[in-house]
Amino acid sequence: MSEELVEREIAAEQAFVDRVYVQLTESARQAQALAKEGHSRGRLGHEGGLVERDAMVFQAARRIAQLDAAHEGLVFGRLDMTAEVDTEPRYVGRIGLRDANRDSLLIDWRAPAAAVFYQATAAEPHDVVRRRVLRCAGPSVVGVEDELLDAEAMERSDVDLPIVGEGALMAQLSRARDRSMHSIVATIQAEQDKAIRAPGKGVVSISGGPGTGKTVVALHRAAYLLYNDRRRYEGGGVLIVGPSGVFMRYIERVLPSLGETAVALRSLGEVVDGLRATRHDEPSVADVKGSARMAELMRRTARQQAPGSPQGFRIFWRDDTIVLDRGELGRLRRQLMSQGRRNRQLPRVAHALLDAMWRQVRGERGRDRGREAFDDEMLSNQSFVDFAAGWWPPLDAAEVFGWLRDPELLSRVGDGVVTPEEQRLLAKSWGEATGLSIEDVPLLDELRYALGDVPARTDDERELDDTGLLEGGVDMQELFTAADREYAPTGRAWAPPTHRIEDDPFAHVLIDEAQDLTPMQWRMVGRRGRAASWTIVGDPAQSSWPVPDESAAARAAALEGKEVHEFHLSTNYRNSSEIYAHAAAYAERVGLEADLPTAVRSTGVEPTVLAGITDLESATREAVVRMAAAVPGTVGIVVPAARRSEVNAWLASWPEVADDAPGSRAAVDSSVTPSGDDRIVVLTGLDTKGLEFDGIVVVRPQEIEDESAIGRATLYVVLTRATQLLTTLS
Repeated sequence: MSEELVEREIAAEQAFVDRVYVQLTESARQAQALAKEGHSRGRLGHEGGLVERDAMVFQAARRIAQLDAAHEGLVFGRLDMTAEVDTEPRYVGRIGLRDANRDSLLIDWRAPAAAVFYQATAAEPHDVVRRRVLRCAGPSVVGVEDELLDAEAMERSDVDLPIVGEGALMAQLSRARDRSMHSIVATIQAEQDKAIRAPGKGVVSISGGPGTGKTVVALHRAAYLLYNDRRRYEGGGVLIVGPSGVFMRYIERVLPSLGETAVALRSLGEVVDGLRATRHDEPSVADVKGSARMAELMRRTARQQAPGSPQGFRIFWRDDTIVLDRGELGRLRRQLMSQGRRNRQLPRVAHALLDAMWRQVRGERGRDRGREAFDDEMLSNQSFVDFAAGWWPPLDAAEVFGWLRDPELLSRVGDGVVTPEEQRLLAKSWGEATGLSIEDVPLLDELRYALGDVPARTDDERELDDTGLLEGGVDMQELFTAADREYAPTGRAWAPPTHRIEDDPFAHVLIDEAQDLTPMQWRMVGRRGRAASWTIVGDPAQSSWPVPDESAAARAAALEGKEVHEFHLSTNYRNSSEIYAHAAAYAERVGLEADLPTAVRSTGVEPTVLAGITDLESATREAVVRMAAAVPGTVGIVVPAARRSEVNAWLASWPEVADDAPGSRAAVDSSVTPSGDDRIVVLTGLDTKGLEFDGIVVVRPQEIEDESAIGRATLYVVLTRATQLLTTLS
């Protein structure tokens, strides 16, 4: 193949790409003009103009964001069809564009017309003669890669279709990794495309071993769903949940690069609005907090009387002394709890208290005055108002969660649910912690649902403020108004939370690394997808939860009633065959029931295994420096959790990878994504979930294996993170 031919083909494609970018600029100008016109509608002086303004400005802003996101790699594919189907080439890109005559200029990769770009093969060409992938840097075409799919059709054709390059997929696989995941929109393979374009209802489950592209396929599926049913998925929202903040930062660019921004990306420590946790508990504590038993413990906690709340009430009215003792209050508590969630009972509390008190009125003077007068006097009595507000205050989950720091209360609610040793572990965790752990977040969510939201008051109810009485009872919230919304026991002003339980559900939920979710995390995520369609991605062999059956039961409960569509990916595109053979041999040796995909790429470089090391710092430094010089992309140093601070300190002191060394720098905190040209990062085994690097140096693999009950699965994950080079230091 001559260089002249390649240059001629690139120049021809560049002419088309230039035309597309001209149209992109024109489309952006039109969107900006629409936004300007929309703002002018707001000055018409009537409500219709305001509605038109909002609609026009919203649509314009969304289109501008889509056009801005599409600049990089805008055009990536070309299809040359048989003469019977189409004599003009079809171009595929990140978004769809039409020319000035409204004719299709660029086909959106998610459109049905673009499906054959991914599905056509030499065995089933689907009328495609040649498939071409354009490699671009910004608006410049830097290369083309062709696949001839129907040689007979090309021979019958009068059109000259030269074949250039060695295949786009292999070129993509050889590309250096940086700190972010990238779109594979130009190189989606047929088995991946089937999962991406699967039905929008029910559950799409994508399984496969390491390196099969599960994550990026799931993200492309989210973009595909938004494209095909935008009203549903943008209106209800798309939630994407991943294992860690590191992972979420790694994938955050994929959907915007595909023109989609209407998604919520959250790590497991951020699923609940208003909460953010980044640290994990020790494995022994995490195993207890993740167990399904904790749902019962949280339910019991939500039913406890608020610490410091009044234990009784006594008042003299007319001829009677009215007493609400602990026994009577306990009966009322059980009665109210039987009717639903705690906070939902707030409007009924005052009525229940007044009912119990009225039954004790025996004197003629009291009976003659009647129930209405009794209620009026009690509601205007500050001591009763303070008692009622203190006995049944509106509670938020964070406050109730804090009760569990009391070992006596924990022992009471944990009796028969968690063992004394587990209670000790929990008490130590909650007593010493300076902030929430990732494993605490589902427990707080469980409490939110056990407590329920405080019922919102209607306009009609607000009109009854002067009386404080509602049909069927007394508005408890009026008591809080009268008492300045203060807790009697704590003196802390209360305001209802801005985010309510009914705001949680999404239209689509995407879970990555699903095999790692604990039963409590499945309950948390499941609440957000009760009416949603789902995409679930995972590999059971990589699971970090030690009781798979318990997790499977929680998953089944979260997905109850939904039809499941299974897709299995069988080709490992990430690892070289040499690296994956090493990882697969380890999985077989330690007895993991691993899904072993076929690695399609060979580098000829076997993993390096160094044993008997006495000076670990020197050996680590030498391995990292050598690897950083050999690969152009990222290098991960994976260490046991107990050694992370130690290795970070080493790395910061090495001149070979200091800030002034070109192309590399130590990242001293794996929870922070380094900026600029940083290539080297220290991670624990769990941190590596879902990530990939050009090279991996594994420090003390045996310690990684020994640090938890699921250490073997964790080390297997670590050994499958590298694309080019792998070194282990034992």
